[in-house]
Amino acid sequence: MVREFNVLDVEDVIRLGNCLYDNFENIYDVKGLLNDEYTKVFVYEKDDEIVGFLMFTKIYETIDILAIVVDENYRNLNIATCLIDYMISEYNDDLKMITLEVVTDNIPAIKLYEKFGFEIVNIRKKYFNGKDSYLMAVNYK
Repeated sequence: MVREFNVLDVEDVIRLGNCLYDNFENIYDVKGLLNDEYTKVFVYEKDDEIVGFLMFTKIYETIDILAIVVDENYRNLNIATCLIDYMISEYNDDLKMITLEVVTDNIPAIKLYEKFGFEIVNIRKKYFNGKDSYLMAVNYK
């Protein structure tokens, strides 16, 4: 089940976020996001456990995906797809563009984003932990 995150989910989001960045909780004030009008987090809950999340900013009609993480024990179960679908459905009425960055060698993630119509717009050299990343985007309407 996908839903907006709440204060009870903070530790789980930090735990999962640390799989993405070693210092995730130093980069993002996860608890502070509860009151952030621009940055949102959706979580995927399975059997009362948070097994994935999607963090993004929404400013006007543009969304920028900041992080999407699924617990390694729950990968390949369409959880990331469900999170993205939920985000799109929540903001579909006024959504014009979604952007994100992804490491160039993260083929499973790139294939996921391409499934949603994302295209490579640019390459950002040494953007993520010293690795090159693609800037990807998809336009709506």
